Amino acid sequence: MKDSETLLVWGETDVGWDANTPINETLDEHGNVPDAKRGFGIADPYAPKARIYDDPSVEALRQKLQQHNGYHELDICDPNELERAATIFWRDGFVVVRDLLNEENLAKFREGSSRVLREILRPDGEDGRKYITESNRLPHRYSYGTTSSSRQLLHDDAWASMVDLETTTPLLKKLFGGPDYVVVGAGGDLCLPGAVEYQHLHSDVYERFNLPEKRIEQAEALGIEIRRDEDSGEIEDRTKRLICDRTPAIITINFVMSDLTWENGPIRQIPGSHTAARQPPPPTEEPEWMRMCTLVGAKAGAGVIRDNRAWHGATPNLSREIRSLPNVEYGAPWIAGPHHGKTMPYKVWETLSEHGKHICRYVHEEPGVWPGGAGLNHSLGHVRKEAKQSVTSPPEHYKHLV
Repeated sequence: MKDSETLLVWGETDVGWDANTPINETLDEHGNVPDAKRGFGIADPYAPKARIYDDPSVEALRQKLQQHNGYHELDICDPNELERAATIFWRDGFVVVRDLLNEENLAKFREGSSRVLREILRPDGEDGRKYITESNRLPHRYSYGTTSSSRQLLHDDAWASMVDLETTTPLLKKLFGGPDYVVVGAGGDLCLPGAVEYQHLHSDVYERFNLPEKRIEQAEALGIEIRRDEDSGEIEDRTKRLICDRTPAIITINFVMSDLTWENGPIRQIPGSHTAARQPPPPTEEPEWMRMCTLVGAKAGAGVIRDNRAWHGATPNLSREIRSLPNVEYGAPWIAGPHHGKTMPYKVWETLSEHGKHICRYVHEEPGVWPGGAGLNHSLGHVRKEAKQSVTSPPEHYKHLV
């Protein structure tokens, strides 16, 4: 797409607002409109009638968001407020921490996020559409991870260099109860201007209520008293529940590339939902407060530290700037093991700090081996599947890494 060549993921842009892309349209892995199954692209029944900046239905939603959008009295922590951040995280299932990225790291992540998005948007859409919608998603919404043929961005220095920061590592050690957590992936999501639909509430992982010994050990490291029945020796039910609540399998940090405003599609997080066993409500049953429970006020350079069980979703971007939230995903010590996908080139792993190497010990490839599909991002699933098998050497931008 011609206007993507100078695309940046912060500031005003001409990218987005494609009136030729129908509301709630989604595509299958071959780029066709599916007959029935929509995948992850659940329709928003309350979306505006047109993908046009000044359409009356868009203006009506814009006025509503300006008045009501935003989490009431959002707690935002400093990076050194470890106890406060942990308390909020365990209470709500997420916490916003300002200034996780310094100026250099923010600039680096912005450059990488812009560069990869340019590749995603480069092919033209069909029948006059500006873009190809990502398979099984709503229009103008993309995932850095799922558009990658390796499903991760750990081959890219912009992501790999963020796995162990002096601002994030103390927080992660606090939340995981020590240093033996692991990196399991990196990606993130974004929405272009004109993503007028709400994404449905969802969880990234679900609690299975299993308590392997390593999970119990992590709970003890977090200071949880393991109470047992005097007769059977079984862990008491209330203690089991507390262990599950405090030891999520996955914690993700989404890094904020530009200030989250009422207008530019801020992520929404439902407080306390990480401990819910039930499914999130579908769009037709969502209360209005859940649609407005967004993280307005999080500034560029901040991070949203999320328990991946918590209900969350993307919201309409009615602005003229891209909302980008690249991430790094971390696994608890009790799920760590060699089963994690090897998506980080060995030469990238060698550049990391000692702690960075430790937490990436299960995701790096062997010397001289390029992770299958790494370096190719595309909206359509069938292209990514083919590249997973065929791309076994690095594209030009990454040739120095083998």
